[in-house]
Amino acid sequence: MGGARSLAGQVVAFAGRLMTLGRKDAFELVTRFGGAAEPELTERTTMLVVAADGGAAQPAAEAVPPHADPEASRKLRRAAELNARDPGRLRVVSEDEFCSMTGSVTPTALRQQYYALRTIRGLYPDVRDDHLRYLEKWGLLRSVVRTPTEVYYGFADVTVVKQANDELASGLSFRAVLRSLVAAQAGQLALDFRPPRIEAQQAKVVALPARHDRSSKGPSAAGGTREPTTAEAKFLEGERLEASEFSDLHSAMTAYREALRLDPTLVAAMINLGNLHYALDELAEAEALYVHASVEAPDCFEARFNLGNIQHDLRRLGEAARCYGEAVALNPTYADAHFYLAVTLEKLGRSQDARPHWRRYRERAPEGGWVDLAGEFGD
Repeated sequence: MGGARSLAGQVVAFAGRLMTLGRKDAFELVTRFGGAAEPELTERTTMLVVAADGGAAQPAAEAVPPHADPEASRKLRRAAELNARDPGRLRVVSEDEFCSMTGSVTPTALRQQYYALRTIRGLYPDVRDDHLRYLEKWGLLRSVVRTPTEVYYGFADVTVVKQANDELASGLSFRAVLRSLVAAQAGQLALDFRPPRIEAQQAKVVALPARHDRSSKGPSAAGGTREPTTAEAKFLEGERLEASEFSDLHSAMTAYREALRLDPTLVAAMINLGNLHYALDELAEAEALYVHASVEAPDCFEARFNLGNIQHDLRRLGEAARCYGEAVALNPTYADAHFYLAVTLEKLGRSQDARPHWRRYRERAPEGGWVDLAGEFGD
């Protein structure tokens, strides 16, 4: 490690794009360690720091090796001219040496442990920068070190890039490659209903509108209005408790149960009570209510859709797909049913069957929270 005055008296210039430091940071380091930095190589320069050349050997003081960076090559030639006139006056050091003098991590140390982005680009040219950004967005790649001028990845990440490169080179579209990588890295079951930017509760808890007259009064057979039945009044009380600013779910559940005691056929109360059990992760209770609602009202798409969520949570994917399919048939305009059916079909390895439902979701919910996901898998 370098001392506090390890560059005392030195006038330092840099050649090429440093792998570990930005140029501004490098200048500040020179000043901090007692030297002076300048952007160009001049007669005053006493030290030229040559950036690591993408894995090439580090330059020796008396050598003038070729360099991938044109600016570095120009400055190295100029350094050779100056040293020819006054041998040894200008010291040429590698980026590794400079980092050691200033106590910074060296390019060699990073290369020994990780893969630089520029190295990956050279090895796998079919994977573009925008591909890499998408792979990071999906969590398939995770950089392990970021310097001001470079990004480094671990071995597992390079394996992912290699697979993507090979599949792109074979003619697959990037969307197909992305789907393949998701399945290969984490299995189809890793696809969940909740992308990172969606809160888990919002994606999981189902609170669909009840299929029931919610008004306090309704039309009577005689054409006037009627008072709600006692069961309906309890149902409406449960709704008010559930929707209030200080939501009292347990009191709402009590009201829905009382409504069902008074009218065991009140499907709306079954659905809403099932939703609250589901929100509390009481899946057995929720499932029983949804099944009862489905039997009582075979055309109740909410019951089929919510049953699909239960089956999915219990990893009964075939049953989940059947329930979602029935919900879609009953209400083809409900976007989330298409989305959840598509996800479940993907998990079952039925990508071709899932594709039209990805597209239906995008058509019916163009501003929906999962449009990006549907776009990647639907084309």
